[in-house]
Amino acid sequence: MKFLAQCAWISDSAIEIAAKSVCILILRKRTLAVMAKTRPGKRDLDSYTIKGTNKVVRAGDCVLMRPSDTDKPSYVARVEKIEADNRNNVKVRVRWYYRPEESIGGRRQFHGAKELFLSDHYDVQSAHTIEGKCTVHSFKNYTKLENVGAEDYYCRFEYKAATGGFTPDRVAVYCKCEMPYNPDDLMVQCEGCKDWYHPVCVEMTIEAAKKLDHFLCSDCSDDEAKRSQNAFPTSPTADTKSNLPCLLLKLAAKLRWSQSVGRDEHIQRPGVVVQGLTLTHLALALLLCELYSAENHAVLCSDWRLLKDDSDLRRLL
Repeated sequence: MKFLAQCAWISDSAIEIAAKSVCILILRKRTLAVMAKTRPGKRDLDSYTIKGTNKVVRAGDCVLMRPSDTDKPSYVARVEKIEADNRNNVKVRVRWYYRPEESIGGRRQFHGAKELFLSDHYDVQSAHTIEGKCTVHSFKNYTKLENVGAEDYYCRFEYKAATGGFTPDRVAVYCKCEMPYNPDDLMVQCEGCKDWYHPVCVEMTIEAAKKLDHFLCSDCSDDEAKRSQNAFPTSPTADTKSNLPCLLLKLAAKLRWSQSVGRDEHIQRPGVVVQGLTLTHLALALLLCELYSAENHAVLCSDWRLLKDDSDLRRLL
């Protein structure tokens, strides 16, 4: 001010205007500084209650989000962060799950109806677009569910949205078709090789597969048939039935029972079974065993033996 007053060529009105301008600039800077200190910014929230419900969403939860196109199913996302701005608008940072049909390769035969891919696509959305909560299970846990609900999904792949790549890029395959397991499809397990097969791939209907007690694939069936042919004669001899009384007597003599009647140990399965003998014949043999009432307990072998003719039985007797 003093400097300005000493300048003769500057009028009083010019000095007054300059002084006011300087004051205005100083006041504006102070006001902006105060506003910067007092104005609230974004703040992190621990949770968010879905509008119209009592369901609480936290970071790490999986949610269903309303799509812009009402004809499409709800989007699925994992909440990474919840925050609110100075106007109390709540935003959620999410990591999207992709459905198989939304991926570059599209849906394939082994993709289940509830399968999702965890993508590397992150986004920020209004919390008001959250429709509900859901659960995305691991593949292993999903296959153990007794009842799959509408809000149950599973994920076994991570997906790179830009390249269409998957992690892991290889999974186990089953059946003749060499496809990964689809939990929506019924499969039957071979008791021989322990591999799993689609009924249609082994020329079987779904209804027939559901009634199975045992199943052997074609390869294991062929191996079983070869083992049977090598172990036994192809057909029983004609004198097997004619020599039944003699064979039964010898069988009864060999199948000895313990004298400790009343104890569980004396109830044993016979060690020899002759093919073609009826249950009546076997019952007669067991009756003869009791009549022999030998001192020591002895059973021919621990496993059942299937004999095709009397020559096999005579070797054991």
